[in-house]
Amino acid sequence: MEDRLSSVTEITCHAKGIQTLIPKIHILIDIGGQDSKAIRLDDEGRVIDFAMNDKCAAGTGRFLEAMARALQVNIEELAELDKGAEGSIGLSSMCTVFAESKVVSLIADGTSMKEIAYGLNRAIASRTLALVKRLALDMTNLNVAMSGGVARNGGVVRALSSSIGMNIMVPPKPDTVGAYGAALIAKERYHNN
Repeated sequence: MEDRLSSVTEITCHAKGIQTLIPKIHILIDIGGQDSKAIRLDDEGRVIDFAMNDKCAAGTGRFLEAMARALQVNIEELAELDKGAEGSIGLSSMCTVFAESKVVSLIADGTSMKEIAYGLNRAIASRTLALVKRLALDMTNLNVAMSGGVARNGGVVRALSSSIGMNIMVPPKPDTVGAYGAALIAKERYHNN
């Protein structure tokens, strides 16, 4: 009875899920609708440390939804909108409201949608890189993966890969990694009793 009532953290569930889907991951970046986190794992997939941004929606899926509305595109289109951009503008992801206002101003000034999308992706990458650096200043020989719904956005994944300086692996259904890990942990506990 006691085991059924025990809890497991979201961090542990994500670690279990990614380590089963893509073994030997050392850094997992999880960006969902409400928060973003970086999780440091050992070679067996155990959590060593994590850093989390949960103070506001900047740099999360909610941020991207607001930016897609400002650009008047659907969220799926936003994922590929940055292709071919030169990277001529910089945007801040520190505040969703300010970033949205800036996007509206850029549109009014005639800035191309692909340049704006590229700036948004770089802003999210910059914010996320700060979380990753809290866990690992040196990324040499570390394998990096991404989970959460934002991992479905190819533009953000490309920007993060560029910022980190290495390829980021993304499982086929990145938004289900945490749930998958929770199910695996429940199954293990069931079989151990």
